[in-house]
Amino acid sequence: MSNRYCVIMAGGVGTRFWPLSRQNKPKQFLDIMGTGKSFLRHTYERFAPLVPDENFIVVTNRRYKDLILDNIPEIKAGQILCEPIGRNTAPAIAYAAYWLRSRDPEAEMIVTPADHWVVDEPAFRSIIEECLDFVSTHPALMTVGIRATRPETGYGYIQVSDDATISPVKCFTEKPNLELARTFVQCGEFFWNSGIFIWRVEEIIAAFAKYLPEHHALFSSAESAFGTDREAEAVERVFSCSHPISIDYGIMEKADNVYVRANADVGWSDVGTWGSLYQLTRKDRYANAKSSGKCYTYDTRSCIISLPPEKLAVVSGLKEYIVVDTEDVLLICPRSEEQNIKKYIDEVKFNKGEEYI
Repeated sequence: MSNRYCVIMAGGVGTRFWPLSRQNKPKQFLDIMGTGKSFLRHTYERFAPLVPDENFIVVTNRRYKDLILDNIPEIKAGQILCEPIGRNTAPAIAYAAYWLRSRDPEAEMIVTPADHWVVDEPAFRSIIEECLDFVSTHPALMTVGIRATRPETGYGYIQVSDDATISPVKCFTEKPNLELARTFVQCGEFFWNSGIFIWRVEEIIAAFAKYLPEHHALFSSAESAFGTDREAEAVERVFSCSHPISIDYGIMEKADNVYVRANADVGWSDVGTWGSLYQLTRKDRYANAKSSGKCYTYDTRSCIISLPPEKLAVVSGLKEYIVVDTEDVLLICPRSEEQNIKKYIDEVKFNKGEEYI
């Protein structure tokens, strides 16, 4: 296990969970599932049996460094890689990969988002072990494909080349429309893209050199500064010059050595929206998902209602709504219009500045 590393991507702002998720404390640091632990804490505990504490790396925005240490006191400040500015997942993963290569050229990397939910964690860890075994003997870039249980339009899909447990990837499709998603689920060759990756550091760096050569040149030029008092300055320069692009678009959709461990049925969700949280949350007999026992509903069905623990609320006459109350913001909107939350945020920001964002 000494050359195994877990890279946790924890820099997102989580705007789709506004107004509960804010810039100063986004989704990954919240107990949205009501378990008493944040998503980030769950992620650390999920991988802790596979990776020693000193081999965890967290990539995040520099404003969240203290929050990371509060959530994972088992790691040290030097294990937190701070992005000066968000540039999507490819530059963030490049930072971790080149930083790791400077310390351990034999490193095997697990890359995971900080804000996913997994029900069957022992089965999940067994799958990750399979992937680690595979990349140790194959020059592969691996991802985990989740068994698609419904035509979800908010996920990416992976098409496999055969029915083997570990299969070459035929193609990726990002967030299809409902008709296409239904076709994918019926076909049986498509799996949800979990966004969890496993590879050796030398393989992902070779992929950067081939498919994202500008990023390769930038991060290679900064590698000698990693771990020194020049690191912050070098990272500032590299990120300011890096083109924002996701690892999926930049490498995974182009590379010819991508494999998927398919059909992982572990109760996975990326819990990316209020709608996906509604799917996972226990409902009352009227299909309402309520975060508090102090919420009284009348003639109200199929709503998700999130309240501060001390707040009492009465909700009457709503069907399929999102109701989120915080100390300073109240959101009420139809579940069918959830995609407009980003628009609401933009308008609030334009009129009121950053105070409520």
